[in-house]
Parts: sequence; structure tokens; C-alpha cells
Amino acid sequence: MCPTPDSTSADLQQTIADLQRRLAEARAERDESEAQKGALAEVLGVINASPGDLGLVFDTILEKAHRLFDADFGALMTYDGERFRCAAARSPAGSPRYAELMGEVRLRADGPFDRLLRGERLVHDADLSEVAAQVTHGRLRVVEALVEIGIRTQLIVPLRKDDRFLGVITANRQEVRPFSEKQIALLEDFAAQAVIAMENARLLTETREALEQQTATAEVLQVINSSPGDLTPVFEAMLEKAMRLCEAAFGALLIREGNHFQTVALHGVPPALREFLFGTPREPGKHTAVGRMLEGEDLVHFDMTKEQTYLSGDPRYRAFVELGGTRTFVAVALRKDGNLVGVIGAYRQEVRPSGNGCLHE
Repeated sequence: MCPTPDSTSADLQQTIADLQRRLAEARAERDESEAQKGALAEVLGVINASPGDLGLVFDTILEKAHRLFDADFGALMTYDGERFRCAAARSPAGSPRYAELMGEVRLRADGPFDRLLRGERLVHDADLSEVAAQVTHGRLRVVEALVEIGIRTQLIVPLRKDDRFLGVITANRQEVRPFSEKQIALLEDFAAQAVIAMENARLLTETREALEQQTATAEVLQVINSSPGDLTPVFEAMLEKAMRLCEAAFGALLIREGNHFQTVALHGVPPALREFLFGTPREPGKHTAVGRMLEGEDLVHFDMTKEQTYLSGDPRYRAFVELGGTRTFVAVALRKDGNLVGVIGAYRQEVRPSGNGCLHE
């Protein structure tokens, strides 16, 4: 039976409609792909233009990623081995609570970050309100708080470099609408760019620190050569360079004289504490930093107010805290042929651990 003109026309119109639909889909896919490539290229441009400005890079990554796949909340958090700290966050206007929740997060054995640390590719919760009904009480408060501010669907992707876990990047929606595989893959691409930025910043910092250390060493050697018989300017130069490299508020250099240790140089010490320290040589207690170095330790590093020596009322430790506002303390032993001949110490007025290599140069 031959088709009628009407049926032929209808078939043709349907074919045209199908072709137009396919063309529109192809164009939409092309435009989406171009937008993604453009966003990734913009992030790389920011990384190249601002190699040491991770804040700008992280903000750009979140803005581009969230715009491309319609996310309402999100954060990029770095991991220091114990805690996750928010480096950048985005949320709808009038939602400051999200940034507060993401400010600093401890690792929980039952939490999504722990799952990522144990090797999972990602965490994707389609409906956090359902998760809240299943999780244990430790994580329950966090999940309930996220639901309370309007988050329903949550996606978390790790930041990894080789075997190192550097942090996470998240994307969240205010309605139950899971992310597609394409969107997940795109967030992983942005995570890879964040890792590139972090590695660039790390290498830049290491290069700058190495150069600063070499310069400081050369300057101290110059002082030694120009003052061969006068140790005072040498000690002062050593201490000044060490405090600058360690970003310490102040520091002290002690030299051993028999069973006692004499303060021979100070840098940046508050006047009241300086007067106390420039007294007679002191014999160190067994549990003090110097006493521990006499027992063989080469590095001592702690929060001054948490040390038993301070808590037991040791006058020297009390003076550092009460007269100098000291919190973080690090000291390195000066040894010759294995014997302790002196100590150099650096003090910060906030709780901020020093890098272990800060005084070793």
C-alpha cells in the first residue's frame, strides 16, 4: 500500500523535528564543553598569573565550578594531617552560617572526609535529610546543621597529590538533585587544578625559603669575617636572621658555662622580659627545654602554657608567658662533638607551630 501524501508529509515533519532536536542537543553539548574548557583555561590563567595567591585561585575555582553545574553551596578545604580548614567558601546571599560550619572541621571516624582519606573516590549524598536518619550521633549534629541551612544534595571530591591527601572541594544543592557523572568528572578536573596551584605555591615557598636561608647564612659569615675576635655581633646577627626566617616574635641565644647557661643575645624581646632574662647565669631544671637537651634531645617544640614546667609554676616559664606573652616555643641545641654548648630559641605570641627546619640552618 503506497503512503498517502499526508502520511509522507507527517513523516518528513517528524524527521525534521528529530534532526532539529539532535542539532539543538549537539549545540548545547558543544556550548557546555566550550564553557567548561573556557572555565578551566581561566583557572589556569589565574594560577599562572598569581602562583603564590592560593586564595584568589580557590575563589576562582569555586565560582567557575558552581556556575557550570548549578551548585548553591560549596567550599574548598585544606588538610594539615589533623584538621580541615576552609580556604574558600561560596553560599547564597544571607547564609553566613555555612562559612562558619566549614571554618574548621575535625576528622571523624564516621564522616565523609575519613572515607576519602581511606581511599574512596568521592562522597555523593543525594539527600542529606535521609543521611541524618542513619548517621551516628557524632556526625549527626553536623549533618543536621547542613540540612538546617538548606543543603540537601552534597558532593565531596578529594584533593590528592600522589599518596598525599591535601584537602577536599565540595558542591551542594538546596534541592534533592544528584550531580551527573559529567558534573562529577568536571569537579574532579577543578580539584586537579587546585592541586596544581597548591604544588606551585609549595615549590615557590620552598625556593624562596632556600634563597632566604642562603642569604642569611652568607650575611652571618660576613659578620664572622669582619669581627673575628668579637662574638657579640656574631651572636646578634645569627639570632636576628633566625628570628626573621622563623617568623618569630622574639628569640634568645644561650651559651653554656659549666653547669649554667648565660643569655648572650636577645632579639625583639619585650622590655620587662628582657630585664628578667639578663640576670645571672642559670642552672636549668631537669624538665625545662635546656634540661631536656642536656639529656640528649636536639629539638624542643611546644605550647608554653601546656607544659608541666609552666603549670608547676617555674618562674622562668611564667615570665615568658606573663611578661612576654609567649605561646609557641621552639629551640635547637648547639652541639660540638656531641656536647651541648648552647641553645637558640624562638618564641611566638600565638599558637602556631614552627616548621621543624626553621632553626636548623
